[in-house]
Amino acid sequence: MGVSALTVSRFFNHPERVSEELRQRIGEAVSALGYVPNLVAGSLASARSRIVGMVIPNISGPIFANTIQGFSDTLSRHGYQLLLASSYFSPEQEENAVRAFLGWSPAALVVTSHFHSEGTEKLLAGTDIPVVEIWDYQPERAPIQVGFQHYDVGEMAVRHLLGKGYRRIAFVLNSAAGDFSALDRRDGYAAILEAAGLQPWNFVPSIGSAPFEAGKEAMETLMQGTPKPDAIIFANDNLAAGGLLAAQRMGLRIPDDCAVMGFGDYAFAHMLLPSLSTIRPPSLAIGEMAALRVLESLGAIATTLPVQRLNRLECQLVEREST
Repeated sequence: MGVSALTVSRFFNHPERVSEELRQRIGEAVSALGYVPNLVAGSLASARSRIVGMVIPNISGPIFANTIQGFSDTLSRHGYQLLLASSYFSPEQEENAVRAFLGWSPAALVVTSHFHSEGTEKLLAGTDIPVVEIWDYQPERAPIQVGFQHYDVGEMAVRHLLGKGYRRIAFVLNSAAGDFSALDRRDGYAAILEAAGLQPWNFVPSIGSAPFEAGKEAMETLMQGTPKPDAIIFANDNLAAGGLLAAQRMGLRIPDDCAVMGFGDYAFAHMLLPSLSTIRPPSLAIGEMAALRVLESLGAIATTLPVQRLNRLECQLVEREST
């Protein structure tokens, strides 16, 4: 093929340093030969893995899909690959995943939010690889921060509803136990209501119930009680969708009888009837920025500045028919 071993190594480890013509030639040869590089041997030789571990609360949840994709796409352009695990909001499962990842000597580690077990905190503090916390923003913490403050999201949601004249505003928590970020959003909601002289109103669905069922349960219980809310903030769009569907079966008019607000701006939010007002998190930007910070920390991307540890992003309120 007329290409040096060093160039082939760069093709796998630093493809951005190989010309397009050489990448094409090497890629064709790799495909023809069915060659698979021994990444374990490569990491032993270089004392650095090409794998980055990420632990998120829920792989099947649509809210994290863009983050995962943006992170993986950005890594792969620089010869790194994503290894993914789900904690499903369990601090114990997260700790098990972090411990397992560290046993494989990853290049870096990404975890979600700052609600970790004591064991996970010790593991993160004891490692010498880059650690990034995503989907949250806690500047006092040591890991690189890429995300936003959920407390602010709760404030944003209730300010929107207060501005439209709603006063009896309920907050429906996640049916998944351990979603502490939703509790932060609830606290922001409660603070604004109390400052306005109004009473916070929380509803906790049956723990472990499917999101649509939990939203249905919340809507039926709240709207069949006395007094009734004139607006409901749901912890995520899945819950809100279940609430909207239940409202239709109950013959309620949304938003005339009760406004509905979600969080996440899932792909179906604008297609619901009525379309769902929600708050859109910067999910893709979180994944892309977290990957860039990892790559900068590893020296895979050249930078003359120190790696930016604090990376605050903003959410966007999307007003639709349900409010």
